[in-house]
Amino acid sequence: MQRGFTVISGAVLLAFTTACGPLPVYYKQGAEVSRLQSDELACATRALKDAPVANEIRQHPPVFHPGRQVCHNGNCHYYPGYWSEGSIYTVDVNKPLRQRLETSCMASKGYQQIALKRCTRSSAGSPLGPRLAPLSEASCAQRNRDGSTVIRSGG
Repeated sequence: MQRGFTVISGAVLLAFTTACGPLPVYYKQGAEVSRLQSDELACATRALKDAPVANEIRQHPPVFHPGRQVCHNGNCHYYPGYWSEGSIYTVDVNKPLRQRLETSCMASKGYQQIALKRCTRSSAGSPLGPRLAPLSEASCAQRNRDGSTVIRSGG
């Protein structure tokens, strides 16, 4: 039971850390935002074609929980050890290759991948405009519900 709680706590912490960490975005100063979005979609589509999703089912190894002896007022009781099954999960074995292909495609179009801090409600200013302007300390990135990313001036 303790291990399950630890795994769940770790997963929740990772989710919050990921949501608060920097956001990777493609950037080329002066590029049209609409062109960036179409280039990103074209590169993602090409990468998906060249390295399609290839899910593999895997299983964590089983875990042995050793037995224990509990004594109270001279009465001892032994709880035997037991095995718990490893959880089953899937892995897209082509995902790292697909990400490298997309990054390479975007680099060939002149974009570089950078990590910007995530916008907060207090830092979310207006979008930088129809073209990507020079970045400043106040610049931040925001992920939209549709998966697209917007770079904001932070002002």
